[in-house]
Amino acid sequence: MSRVAKPSLSLSLQFADSRHREQLPRHRVARWVRAALDAPGEITVRIVGEDEGRQLNHEFRGKDYATNVLTFDYAQEPVVHADLILCAPVVAREARELRVSIADHYAHLLVHGTLHAQGWDHETSDEDAEAMEARETEILLGLGLKDPYRQRR
Repeated sequence: MSRVAKPSLSLSLQFADSRHREQLPRHRVARWVRAALDAPGEITVRIVGEDEGRQLNHEFRGKDYATNVLTFDYAQEPVVHADLILCAPVVAREARELRVSIADHYAHLLVHGTLHAQGWDHETSDEDAEAMEARETEILLGLGLKDPYRQRR
């Protein structure tokens, strides 16, 4: 069986909040992002604290709380250009609540954010949400991870 080559990826990995640096080595982050790419990508992944996460969510989405992942997509073709901002304290809290490892939760959120960067949107309709969840699940299972939506099905 031949393997399909994944698209190229230029990755910038930044840690404004370094508490999870050990769980996020560059090769793992690149593997997770690349798994969700359907085209070459130039992606910045920035891990932030609660204050920066809240500020960005408020400034760009009008919501006054830190969220798990924000996707800033600048171009989808011919190269996906995007910034993925993940809030370390929120990721840690959600991982505890979901009873999954921090690394597995980051993998899910990076796949989720990368799909958003390519135009996937779960907030437009129930059908779009189901399609995006199915694609995330397919990618995560391909990475050897569990279905993050299994508890809701």
